Amino acid sequence: MKKVILGLLVIICMLGMINLRPLLAQENITVRDMVGRNVRVPKDPKRIICIAPGTLRLIIYLEAKNKVVGVEDIEKKFPATRPYWVANNELGRLPSIGPGGPNSIDKEPDLEKILAVRPEVIFITYMGYERAQSVQRKIGIPVVVLTYGPFGTFNEKVYDALKLVGKVLNKEARARKVISFIQDFQKDLLSRVEGFPENDKPSVYVGGIGFKGTHGIESTQTIYAPFEWVKAKNVAKPEGKKGHLFVDKEKILSWNPDFIFIDGGGSQIVKQDYKKRPDYYQGLKAFRNRRVYILHSFNWYMTNIGTVVADAYAVGKVLYPKRFNDVDLAKRADEIYTFLVGRPVYEQMSRTYGHLAEVPAYLK
Repeated sequence: MKKVILGLLVIICMLGMINLRPLLAQENITVRDMVGRNVRVPKDPKRIICIAPGTLRLIIYLEAKNKVVGVEDIEKKFPATRPYWVANNELGRLPSIGPGGPNSIDKEPDLEKILAVRPEVIFITYMGYERAQSVQRKIGIPVVVLTYGPFGTFNEKVYDALKLVGKVLNKEARARKVISFIQDFQKDLLSRVEGFPENDKPSVYVGGIGFKGTHGIESTQTIYAPFEWVKAKNVAKPEGKKGHLFVDKEKILSWNPDFIFIDGGGSQIVKQDYKKRPDYYQGLKAFRNRRVYILHSFNWYMTNIGTVVADAYAVGKVLYPKRFNDVDLAKRADEIYTFLVGRPVYEQMSRTYGHLAEVPAYLK
């Protein structure tokens, strides 16, 4: 029955009874998407949808949310975890275009629901070439594939995604501003730590990193952007594997870092484990000395870039207090969020994760 309904919708669309392109004389352009497909799209479309991790976030960064005509179900769940949604949760009133979520990556989306909202362009992340071609052939709507690069961290491929979306949506100037905004903060962070003697740097570790779910202190990142942007000495970095890593608790004891940061997404799991195994945690000097600090989770439905920047300032303020003494973390975070997502949402984020660079209450 579902296939019959879908077939009828496609026929109706082809006959023009459902108007997929309101402006018949609208200019078209050809863009090359991020899996190498040449896609013909209407320039500055009025109706778009965003599928798969991170796509909607880019549209909001580009100040184009008014073009969005439907959202995935997952966007409406856990509403306090992603700054772009906290600031723009009115999008939750839009029709559903399917479940979304990590399990839908590179899978055929719900074509019936897509056709029902009549988009002119579909933006989607992490879909393969053949799958994108197949979806586009079936429903006759341009599919533009994007990527953030590897999962779970910050990668500059996201700049190419912003440029590509900016070209389609006539937001190229805004895309350049967003990229410059992020890069300027990166430069500021690096300039603050420039010349700090390598031998004087404390060792650091981050635990509680989300990876296909929430995890405890054993879940970490070898290349962790907030550490990289302030040249912190990450004890997990020499492990050889790039990206996410699960490590044994005994390995963390052997590293015995000077400072430990806890990702807000996994902080409750760490707290519960601490209460069960206090002797283990007291074996770590960072816990004994209460040099354990909360960071906000940025790896939630791909990388929340504004939170990466805010976390980096929090790490810098903890590790190099004299060089970051002029930084008010709440004000800096809201400066970032206001520019990227349209509203200051630091307090709402802190109600979910705790304040940046805060020592967990169970250690106070």
